[in-house]
Amino acid sequence: MAEKNHANSNSLISLTLGILSILIPFVGLILGSIGVVVSRKAAKELVITNQGGSGLATSGLICSVVGITIQIFAVMGIIAFYFLTNEV
Repeated sequence: MAEKNHANSNSLISLTLGILSILIPFVGLILGSIGVVVSRKAAKELVITNQGGSGLATSGLICSVVGITIQIFAVMGIIAFYFLTNEV
């Protein structure tokens, strides 16, 4: 009987961090950065070991990058709003 390959735990962590980086304002920038690092680590581990979870690692990377992008635009929007509405 063939042994069932379990998903890599780092790939699941990267997906969780990526989703949280989209949902949580301001903290999402930090979570997204950590998610990118963990997903790259998971991808390297998946090449060495014969575990499953490459789709989770890829999804975690994509969600983390999207979360970072959303957070950067949010911060830029708040800064622009502050400077445009603040009269000197």
